[in-house]
Amino acid sequence: MTHPDLVIRAHRAIVDGAEREALVVVADGTITTVDVAPGALDRAPTGAHTVTLARDVVLLPGLVDTHVHVNEPGRTDWEGFASATRAAARGGVTTLLDMPLNSSPVTTSPAALDAKLASTVGKLHVDTGFWGGAVPENLGRLRELWDGGVFGFKCFLLHSGIDEFPPLDPAQMLAAMAEIASFDGLLIVHAEDAGTIDAQTPPDGPAYTGFLDSRPVTAEVRAVAQVIDGVRRTGCRAHILHLSAADALPLIRAAKAEGLPITVETCPHYLSLFAEEIQPGATHYKCCPPIREAGNREGLWEGLRDGTIDLVVSDHSPCVPELKRFDTGDFGEAWGGIASVQLGLPVMWSEARRRGMGLPDVVRWMASGPAAFVGLPDRGAIRPGARADLVVLAPDDAFVVLPERLEHKNPVTAYAERALAGVVREVYLAGHRVDLDRPAAGHPVLRPIPSLASSRMETPA
Repeated sequence: MTHPDLVIRAHRAIVDGAEREALVVVADGTITTVDVAPGALDRAPTGAHTVTLARDVVLLPGLVDTHVHVNEPGRTDWEGFASATRAAARGGVTTLLDMPLNSSPVTTSPAALDAKLASTVGKLHVDTGFWGGAVPENLGRLRELWDGGVFGFKCFLLHSGIDEFPPLDPAQMLAAMAEIASFDGLLIVHAEDAGTIDAQTPPDGPAYTGFLDSRPVTAEVRAVAQVIDGVRRTGCRAHILHLSAADALPLIRAAKAEGLPITVETCPHYLSLFAEEIQPGATHYKCCPPIREAGNREGLWEGLRDGTIDLVVSDHSPCVPELKRFDTGDFGEAWGGIASVQLGLPVMWSEARRRGMGLPDVVRWMASGPAAFVGLPDRGAIRPGARADLVVLAPDDAFVVLPERLEHKNPVTAYAERALAGVVREVYLAGHRVDLDRPAAGHPVLRPIPSLASSRMETPA
């Protein structure tokens, strides 16, 4: 019999989609018991470290953020595994998946994946997995990366922003889908149509309206339709990244009703910010696809309510301050991306509670949903057999976002000076309290492959 090494007595915990009193028992990093029966807190076993939580905090499962740009190796002045995973832990994220760009080399070959794994050693505060990339040069060889343990393949349908990660044209996307479907892989797509955007006037100067007009809703709708058609033709599992256009939701809803294997995510910035509030030259708001109008934002919330949108992830995409061109405020020249891995939970909780939604909803969008999406059934929920990745949240406490106090490397954020509800008090990774001064608990995580991934998963962190 395994003896418990941690017991958490929670007056409030999110278990089975509801807030309830729970006794959570942990042994060897795994939850062994979740007792929610009346009087459970009085039945705590002895002989283990026992934590009794105050009544003003809620125990949540650790969040799973499947869309993070860590940028290491190669662009560690933008971010890096130490700073990104420290920020993630501070924000209640216990597992993240790193995008195949904007690191250098980009993760489009087994050698590049090995370089990525090597760069994590001694730096991880939370568990970290990896996406591969699908680019014209590696089509026909994607299985090599899949067998190496990536969780799927990211592609762009237009220029990615860096030349070393070129987009796929329509024929190449179909070829990638057919190849990925042959081994039941997953394609994740930056869905904006290149031809539509090429036909617009390029953004120039400090007016946000000029940038917004250059990335119209129709570009997303057309690209989403193209992806859906490819899924229908090839049977490939596909995922729409960072949806910003609510007008694409009817297409996605119909595709799901048809039974097509397609999922979709959106991000906290699309659900909280809106175009009408963005002042001239405020390039810290620039991202692609763009933050759209307030009415569009509410349409995305409806997509969350009815389940058309499957998950909410950060798309943490930082850079050095000078690339945001604060000197000129030029939206055409500024780098696009919002750094927010530390802030996703309080942003979403602040917005959800205003709309009459609860922490169980936030957990579904940001923990259990992403975990299921990438095939990590041992995460994202407080239940027996799950890893003891846990977050202690004070939902009624608030704070003001001060960029210089954030853990990510560069103090640039679209949420500066905003008051947010929800303060993360503690984080546990596999039953161990995360110490932000000691990156010793996190591990690189590869897609589970018997006898293949095990040696890499034991890489020291």
